[in-house]
Amino acid sequence: MTEVTVPGPHGEVPAYLAVPAGTGPWPGVVVVHEIFGLNDDIRRIAERFASNGYLALAPNLNHAGSQFSCMRSAFSQLKSGKGSMHDEIDAARSWLVDRVDCTDRVGVIGFCSGGGFALLAAPRGFAAASVNYGQIPDDVAAVLQGGCPLVGSFGGSDRSLRGKDLVLDAALTELGIEHDVKTYPQAGHSFMNQHKANPLFSVLGAVLNAGYDADAAEDSWNRILAFFGRHLQAA
Repeated sequence: MTEVTVPGPHGEVPAYLAVPAGTGPWPGVVVVHEIFGLNDDIRRIAERFASNGYLALAPNLNHAGSQFSCMRSAFSQLKSGKGSMHDEIDAARSWLVDRVDCTDRVGVIGFCSGGGFALLAAPRGFAAASVNYGQIPDDVAAVLQGGCPLVGSFGGSDRSLRGKDLVLDAALTELGIEHDVKTYPQAGHSFMNQHKANPLFSVLGAVLNAGYDADAAEDSWNRILAFFGRHLQAA
C-alpha cells in the first residue's frame, strides 16, 4: 500500500504500511522481517494482515547499514535483548497506536530473526505475539515474565532450532501465559516465507533445511489469525 517513515529514538525508520479496506479503527500488527530485511515477501505478509482487518506496519530494521553489518547487529541485539532494533519495534507499535484509524491493541509477528525479536517484545506493551521459527533464549521464562499471549510455529526438520519449541511451550505453561505452540514435522526453517532469487537464502536454506512449505504455512496462518482475532479483534 504505502511506504512510510516512522520516527524513532535513533532517527527515522522506513517502513511499509498496509491498510484494510473500509474505515477503521482497526487493531494493528507490527510485522518484523527475517534477517534479509524488508522485502516483497514481508510486504505480502503485511497485505495479508490488512486483508484480514489489521493495520499492518513492517519497519525496515536493516536501514542503518549494509546487509552484513545489519545481520551482525541483529544477532548481537537478539543475544543482549537491547539495542536500536528493539527500540524501533517499540516505536512502530507507538506509531500505530497514535493513529486515529488504529485501536489501542497491537500485536507483533516475526519470522526467523524477526521471530526472536517478536518474542523479546512480548512483555513490552503488545496484546499478542506470533513467533515463527525464532530464536529462543536459554532464560526464556525470565524473558517472558509479564508477556502477552503468544502463538508459535516451528519446523520439526529445522536443524537450527531442535527442541526449542518444547522449551518455549514449557516456559509459557510455567508462566501461565495463554499460548499455542505447534511444530510441523515435515517443515524446515522459514517455511512461511516465499523467497525469490535470493542467493543468500539458497545457501542458508541448504544449511538449515529451509524452504517454503504450503501446507504448514497455511495451517500456521489459520492459527495465527484465529489467535490474533481473540486477542486483538474481540476488544
